[in-house]
Amino acid sequence: MADTALSVPRRSPLSGAADRLAAATRASGGAVRLAELPFLAQVNVRLDAKGAAADAIALALGLPLPLEPNTVVRAGELTALWLGPDEWLVVGPPGTQQDVESRIRAAAGAEPVAVTDVSAQRTTLLVAGPRARDLLAHGCPLDLHPRAFGAGRCAQTTLARAQIVLVARDEPGTGFWVLVRSSFAGYLADWLLDAAAEYV
Repeated sequence: MADTALSVPRRSPLSGAADRLAAATRASGGAVRLAELPFLAQVNVRLDAKGAAADAIALALGLPLPLEPNTVVRAGELTALWLGPDEWLVVGPPGTQQDVESRIRAAAGAEPVAVTDVSAQRTTLLVAGPRARDLLAHGCPLDLHPRAFGAGRCAQTTLARAQIVLVARDEPGTGFWVLVRSSFAGYLADWLLDAAAEYV
């Protein structure tokens, strides 16, 4: 019997916008840097933060789940985002979602924990450069001043009316991650390109 399965190469939601994002970055002279970070592993975790599973999962992943609202913990290649009192998003390099999910499940054992691979749900836009905060402030209702939303902070919010998870990265010069649903990625990229024209 002939194998009829077709191997379809993965396409990121913003594969068609990569050249325009790079051109805007060049045109701004580095004032803003825009790029897609496609296919990041994203695993949603729901559990009792005071239960036995939380410590076991932290040990298995090599990073504790943040307990302070709207904060981020990073260790090695993994980043954990606080989304709610019993909800986190663990973000890792592309292709690691199965490993992350299996490590969490194994560490949780019989404890009541919900683990869901949501990697295909969102893509990630990088917004960096000296004017990154100004650019985001055009369409985000949060106070993005470093005193209010500094490195290591995250929030579920909106940008240009699109629901996003915004992450202020803690490495020097790395700017922000904007995690947006794949279906809104093109719209948001167009909005960012339009708003970035001010800095060209």
